[in-house]
Amino acid sequence: MSLMERDRLALLRRVEGAQMTLVAAAAELGVSYRQAKRLWRGYRLRGDAGVVHGLRGRPSNNRSASDDRRERALALYRERYQDFGPTLAAEQMASRDGLMVDHETLRGWLIDAGLWRAARQPRRRHRRRQRRACFGELVQLDGSDHAWFGPDRPRCVLMVMIDDATGLTLARFFEAETTAAAMTILRQWAVAHGLPGTLYPDRHSIYRRNDKEADEIEHRTGVRLATRFGQAMVELGVKLTCARSPQAKGRVERMNATLQDRLVKLLALEGITTIAGANAYLDATYLAAHNARFMVVPAEAKDAHGPCPEVAVLDGVLCPVCEPRVVDKTGCVSWRGRCFELLGRDGSPRRRRRVRVRERLDGTVDLVDMGDGRVLSSRELAIRPVPAEAVKPSLAERVAEHKGPSKPAANHVWR
Repeated sequence: MSLMERDRLALLRRVEGAQMTLVAAAAELGVSYRQAKRLWRGYRLRGDAGVVHGLRGRPSNNRSASDDRRERALALYRERYQDFGPTLAAEQMASRDGLMVDHETLRGWLIDAGLWRAARQPRRRHRRRQRRACFGELVQLDGSDHAWFGPDRPRCVLMVMIDDATGLTLARFFEAETTAAAMTILRQWAVAHGLPGTLYPDRHSIYRRNDKEADEIEHRTGVRLATRFGQAMVELGVKLTCARSPQAKGRVERMNATLQDRLVKLLALEGITTIAGANAYLDATYLAAHNARFMVVPAEAKDAHGPCPEVAVLDGVLCPVCEPRVVDKTGCVSWRGRCFELLGRDGSPRRRRRVRVRERLDGTVDLVDMGDGRVLSSRELAIRPVPAEAVKPSLAERVAEHKGPSKPAANHVWR
């Protein structure tokens, strides 16, 4: 019996003992007088069992259909979704196999069959920070190194950007977390949505200089030396704030855990084992479905993104390498074993002309005048030219030019 049924039984026994009327019992039970008469009639006919609901213990009329769905779901789970969680397995059964099962129903079936064990919830130690109000106000960035294509495949990095207000996610695979990888995914975000107001990565050396020299200069001047990525953010007007702990950027950390669970299994289902194939799957299929599933409405409808500059300007700023060099007497610049010659008017001789060598994301190299910021006309040479005054005559040439023995001077000691 339930607690309510026990209360009804106690009142009906009082009515049977003439301790109270049926009208008073109906008022105390909170039912109508007609319902109280039905309860009283059932009690007189069947005793205590008359208080218990008549359907108690009987299987549902849909039980046979439910049993068939249960057996089919368990068979599919054993065959294809052995390591999937109940939520992801229910989604994939609906989309791939046409079997509609609520994820909580599937969870119960799996637990009863011994195929799933409920995970103990970890103790929360940090309070979650409230979301920002506007889309683009703060965007978190992180790289997740993981065996994305299985334990027998090489590890790679998934660069993830997530908007703090809405949860909009952008992801892309790279071989490693590098400056070029961070700039590539930021460029993709900027072209699609604009420049974020604040970018929130961790304290990786890509985003923050962690050497002793940077610490000393910051202690002395209050300004920290910027990395190449930090210099690009200054040029674009994007505020760069580095988190002090993983919990501070918990939203992107939790997203990494979600992707390491869901995306790894879906890539295995699709048979994808390469970075190029995984990026194509992200762009064509996964990200749209993921954002539709996990995005939320921001508190304010305002878009806090800054305007994105022209693509040519953006590509000129997002260069992983930008190093100063001096033009030599031949009008050439040496850089990492390569030689670039200035052309036309840009190649006119100028004393101690300083330029910046920029290597873009696509691998092309150009030279920029450090004085006016103009891109100079240049070409790469296979062999470095040698100045004429630097070429020394050979021994045969020196002998040929020698006209004969020189005569001692009049005041020479030999005379």
